[in-house]
Amino acid sequence: MVITPARRAWWEIAIVLGLSVGASAVYSLVSLTDRLTSGVPLSDQSASLNQSRSEREWLDFTYQFLGIFFELFVVALALYLLWTASASGAARIGLTFAEPGRDVRRGVVLFLAIGIPGIAFYLIGRLVGITVGIETSPLDTHWWTVPILIFSALRAALVEEVIVIGYLFTRLRERGWSDWTIILSTALLRGSYHLYQGIGPFFGNVAMGIVFGWCYRRWGRVMPLVIAHLLLDVVSFVGYPLAVGLFPEFFAVPR
Repeated sequence: MVITPARRAWWEIAIVLGLSVGASAVYSLVSLTDRLTSGVPLSDQSASLNQSRSEREWLDFTYQFLGIFFELFVVALALYLLWTASASGAARIGLTFAEPGRDVRRGVVLFLAIGIPGIAFYLIGRLVGITVGIETSPLDTHWWTVPILIFSALRAALVEEVIVIGYLFTRLRERGWSDWTIILSTALLRGSYHLYQGIGPFFGNVAMGIVFGWCYRRWGRVMPLVIAHLLLDVVSFVGYPLAVGLFPEFFAVPR
């Protein structure tokens, strides 16, 4: 059977998504179905991120570091597939340090624009019962906990922004999709792999995806989005114990 360039391109997209956020979306949909049919209200359920993987400290560190490290290979794969004779994959999507000052400023503005409403949206979702309690990091820490949490935040920022924005925008544009069709489609994808957190985070992440997609369309650079996403997750992961300590009624998850 002859594989046409168009069919080959779709197979490539399917493989990259199947190794990354596409698989996460499927698991999240199954998880949400489980939650909705369990007989327990979403507001009384919880989801944990960055969990301990071993009771022995050195093994816990090793498992977590390796888990994050090897997940970054799908980012490397996406960048490799975007590589052309005239430009690297990173250069094509603006994942470079060519505009550090501008990228940081844009990233910080995006972080503030998304982060502050995001906290409010999470709390409202908890109050109306459409969002599960999210434990973003363990309350007991080791000397390496914060560095690992920052590494985990970087992994999430790179996987999501490089693949969902940079890679998919490039490939879908090559397939003739319009920018707004891509923006809305990738925003729905972003929301779908957060469904394990409940219905509220689905809509919150769709809104974030639309904003990030519009910014990429305007700037042509994924680096500010990576910076913004990194800041969002670092604050969420590292600041979680502090938030629980100060406002347990809002941030402590049900047990």
